[in-house]
Amino acid sequence: MGVVSTVLLAVQMLSAVAMIGLILVQHGKGADMGAAFGSGGSGSLFGASGSANFLSRTTAVLATVFFVSTLLLAYFGSVRPAAKSNSVLENAALVVPAPVVSAPVVPASGAAQIPAK
Repeated sequence: MGVVSTVLLAVQMLSAVAMIGLILVQHGKGADMGAAFGSGGSGSLFGASGSANFLSRTTAVLATVFFVSTLLLAYFGSVRPAAKSNSVLENAALVVPAPVVSAPVVPASGAAQIPAK
């Protein structure tokens, strides 16, 4: 169980870092308007037409991987072993101390006895 959660945590961290990088590379909606008039078309990384499709689809895939790994980590974190219970009430019901039988205390012969009323 520890190896699976470690691998899931590594996948989650790598997808988060890659998603942050892809989001920072993408142009906003306002940059498209400036590119239409010729001010930012030559600076795009993947060309004018292919950048939105490639980057947005890759970001969507990484976001899906991130959310699935988050859900799996939450599931594996909440799984409890069924063999042993840590409940105080269940453990108290299993261990019941035996009653202690004691003999009555007899006072010494020289001691004064208090009469009962």
